[in-house]
Amino acid sequence: MVDIRNSPFMFALGAGIALFVTVQSVVFMAGAWKEGKRLGIPAATMKKAVIGSGVFSVVPSIAILLAVLTLAGSLGLPLPWLRLSVVGAITYELPAAETAAQAFGTSIKDTISDPVVFSAIAWAMSIGSVFAMILITLFAKSIQSGIHKAQLKDTAWAGLLISAMFMGLISAFLGSALGGGLVSILKLLSSAAVMALFGLLIKKAGLAWLENFAMPVSMLSGMAAAAVFTLIRNGGAL
Repeated sequence: MVDIRNSPFMFALGAGIALFVTVQSVVFMAGAWKEGKRLGIPAATMKKAVIGSGVFSVVPSIAILLAVLTLAGSLGLPLPWLRLSVVGAITYELPAAETAAQAFGTSIKDTISDPVVFSAIAWAMSIGSVFAMILITLFAKSIQSGIHKAQLKDTAWAGLLISAMFMGLISAFLGSALGGGLVSILKLLSSAAVMALFGLLIKKAGLAWLENFAMPVSMLSGMAAAAVFTLIRNGGAL
């Protein structure tokens, strides 16, 4: 039976879409450079902006790479690469894949070899993002207008509302994180501690440039902590 996960078709599909997005980015960059010249922005300034944005895009992309590698063992390389390199996000793709897998009595911790299960996971990972793009296309302007009006009327309340929505989103993922046993809890606490440290450095020390490093470093710290805690547990200490 052909392994659909790493089949030539899946690689061709991923490569085609990645090429399209890359060409699109180059076209936008060329247009931006042309517009910058029209506005009289010095070439040295634009080069500095390009180099700076390029450097600070590398580290945040580590989080995406980690998510791709996390899912690759179960779903193969093309699907995670395709999803997370275009419109996917780790906060959505992992839960969506796991939920779909659990519906078939399995998990993304295992190798997904059944084409039916693989297809269901691919649909679950894709449909949610399509729905979000449709909502943004139809309602983004009115939602943004409503938030802007709320900010004008009461800045404190608008900030509280946005923070509450964000915390609600984070809380939705805490269940799976806390349900993995002691190692999962310790991993979560380790990542949170590293993120809190970054927050202090950014706000108290004025190191705003660390914002691009906070997420990937916290993820790497959590993975390293999980490995250490697992080794300790297997050694009988946990």
